[in-house]
Amino acid sequence: MDPIFLDQPSDLLRVILTAPIIYVSIVVMIRLSGKRSTSQMNNFDWIVTVAIGSLAASGIVSKSVTALESVGGIATLLLLQWLLTKSMLYSRLVSRLVKARPVVLVEDGVFQTDAMKQERLTKREVMAALRENGLVDPDQAKWVILETDATLSVIPKQAGEDPARAMEDVHGISQMPQARRSTVS
Repeated sequence: MDPIFLDQPSDLLRVILTAPIIYVSIVVMIRLSGKRSTSQMNNFDWIVTVAIGSLAASGIVSKSVTALESVGGIATLLLLQWLLTKSMLYSRLVSRLVKARPVVLVEDGVFQTDAMKQERLTKREVMAALRENGLVDPDQAKWVILETDATLSVIPKQAGEDPARAMEDVHGISQMPQARRSTVS
């Protein structure tokens, strides 16, 4: 029968010594890589975070992965993430390939059902976002937008006279005058 609590005392000692090394390394690398690594995440940030967790766990509990290998893998992922986000700043193509565009879910109180289906969101979820922003009826919203980090932004109808600048990258806006849209893009 396989041991339940402890195979060998040296295994427990390895975990106790490796865990702080990997933990401190992650804290230092995340601090160096910037706030993006721990902010609200888009898809590729989430993938990197999950992979970091997996590498950390492997380095802590797996006999076949050393602490240095685990830290090296984590550093490589954070470097790749940094390079990708940097290239997104300079290349519109890379940015479009990697990052989703914001999408309108409600416009002038009307649910955009096709967009909601495509994004797999229900009216209940959109209504919850409205309530979180102090609105009780979709008619009170000019727009509800699914942002790139999966949060829902609610813009009330009385908000600002000229929303063009804030809405320039949002997919599905139909009510901005065409002349104004072309100057914004």
